[in-house]
Amino acid sequence: MENLGRVISDHPFCKSLEPDYVDLLTGCATNVRFEKGSHLFRAGGEANQFFLIREGKILLETCGPQGSPHGLETVEAGDVLGWSWLVPAHRWRFGARAVEPVSAIAVNGKCLRAKCEKNSHLGYSLLKRTVEMVGQHLEATRFRLLDLYSVEVLEEKTVAFGSPRHQ
Repeated sequence: MENLGRVISDHPFCKSLEPDYVDLLTGCATNVRFEKGSHLFRAGGEANQFFLIREGKILLETCGPQGSPHGLETVEAGDVLGWSWLVPAHRWRFGARAVEPVSAIAVNGKCLRAKCEKNSHLGYSLLKRTVEMVGQHLEATRFRLLDLYSVEVLEEKTVAFGSPRHQ
């Protein structure tokens, strides 16, 4: 059986985290598994945890105008899933569904927020890591939007002016 603290300290999100902070985080953590197709959480639900992904893939989703889900991003082993646990009103902004079996460490956000209130250095360290992770997701989203926009512009030019090769 693996030591949960060691698994957490080896996860990329927690690399170089002070051992005392790993211990505090471990006190709020449990191993979890999700079968393919199961929802880890749904948009609008109470966000009181985040996940250190060990194995598997998860699709982040948002609902379109007719309520149908649209995939936004895939999260996989080595990633961290969830930042809403840290931001009031602690509600999920997106949904997450396992697209293959998932093994993860679930960290209880209420437990960890209480520890962060008592230890501002722990809170600041986790906040910096979370902001970096959110920034990486925003950057990836920006590139996906640029790809989407460039395809739409190319299609518009093709429709309006004929094939771009003939211009």
